[in-house]
Amino acid sequence: MQSDVERKESAPFNFSILENSANGYDGDVTPLTAFEILSHDAAARLVDVRSSAEWAFVGIPDVSSIHHETIFISWQMFPEMSLNNEFINMLEAAMPDKAAPVLFLCRSGARSMSAARMAKAHGYEASFNIAGGFEGDADREHHRGQVNGWKSENLPWVQQ
Repeated sequence: MQSDVERKESAPFNFSILENSANGYDGDVTPLTAFEILSHDAAARLVDVRSSAEWAFVGIPDVSSIHHETIFISWQMFPEMSLNNEFINMLEAAMPDKAAPVLFLCRSGARSMSAARMAKAHGYEASFNIAGGFEGDADREHHRGQVNGWKSENLPWVQQ
């Protein structure tokens, strides 16, 4: 298994990790960095861990322009928001290559951080959290999508 430093140096491009792996996963990346990783690494995967209601009513990342498909696996099950006990089994079925980078996304970066930790604990070698998530932190008016996150960085997304 390559260390984080070796993997970063051997990549065909440079990217910054906002936080190191001291938290049980390989680090946090910005949404823009996640998009760049997906753009440059055909094996990398984006896993959206939000609920089905969030996918339907808030929107989903659209990575089709860079020849990727988002993997949708809820970390918590709507409407009870109980932990998805099948999460790791579903991830392994959708992404059997544990050496490929996996980038986890939720609303603001909390659930995806937990998912990144679990993936790392189950052998995924390059498990990243997308800081700020899809909608990011709330602004002063308690609205999301303006401060940080996938939407605020004007990355492609669609409403279903």
